[in-house]
Amino acid sequence: MHDKNGTSSRLLTLLSLLQARRDWPGATLAERLDVTPRTVRRDIDRLRELGYPVQAFKGPDGGYRLDAGADLPPLLFDDDQAVALAVALQLAAASGAGIGEAAARALTTVRQVMPARLRHRIDAVQVTPVAPGTAAQVDPDVLVALTAAIRAHEVLRFDYVPAGGSTTPGTAATPEDAAPAQRADEFVPPRRVEPHHLVTRNGRWYLVAFDLDRADWRTFRCDRLTPRTPTGLRFSPRELPGGDLATFVNGVFKGTTSGADTWPCTGTVELGLPAGRVAPFAYDGVVEALASDRCRLTLGAWSWVGIAAAVARYDTDVLAVSPPALAEAFHTLSGRFAAAALAGTRP
Repeated sequence: MHDKNGTSSRLLTLLSLLQARRDWPGATLAERLDVTPRTVRRDIDRLRELGYPVQAFKGPDGGYRLDAGADLPPLLFDDDQAVALAVALQLAAASGAGIGEAAARALTTVRQVMPARLRHRIDAVQVTPVAPGTAAQVDPDVLVALTAAIRAHEVLRFDYVPAGGSTTPGTAATPEDAAPAQRADEFVPPRRVEPHHLVTRNGRWYLVAFDLDRADWRTFRCDRLTPRTPTGLRFSPRELPGGDLATFVNGVFKGTTSGADTWPCTGTVELGLPAGRVAPFAYDGVVEALASDRCRLTLGAWSWVGIAAAVARYDTDVLAVSPPALAEAFHTLSGRFAAAALAGTRP
């Protein structure tokens, strides 16, 4: 008896494999699908009948590739792909890319062409994305322009709005590229960069690029830049400091451009609180239990005073401090707090 469900499932798996990489030897496909090469050839013919442009190529083993077609064939999704698509399109509303409405319409369109079984599956995955309250939307056309320059390895020029909200372009909004505010009547030339990566972090989009005028790596808020056309000359991509994009970007937001995901300052304190009371608010800090009512906290910040201020929020005794620079920061902060307390008692 012909196993129709088994054939359909195998076709979905075959299509997923063909979409995953360009060329597949026939013998490898047969091994992955646990069928004979003859069955693979029959399944390839079925995909062609459905409108998928699967081409055969010659070689020692022979194989297949899925080419781009002029028409959109029927969409086939396995269960995992259907769930992934539903989640991705619902999360798009909080991506900061300004495509929330388009994503919702896309989900509705794709849902209509899915079989009932998959429609029920994606309908069961209801996600309510919550974007950061301060996240700004980025024009999709800006993202397209940036991506095109990145893929073509072309020098990009753009106007940049400062962090203060002025419409005067030219200053950066990320910590490593802070600059003094510009006068309203001051001419600010466009930034010239070699664009390398487009990243999203906490609901914001950033361009990671090598700034040609500053001869260093920078990150730029995409909602604050306006690309200029035409783009410039082609360039050979440079190696990112440290070699890993995620590590570099996380390091930038901790105040370093060395390529390491580390804080400029890291200190340790002992607190008169149980570890369970401290851990939920330690973020990327490390909490170690020392006793039922005492723990050790190691954390980092932009400055030693920043660490001291973060420790003060726990509202408990600080029993030990290291290194000495952190102890000095507590001394500095205590003087400021004392002055603030006196200021609050004045009429």
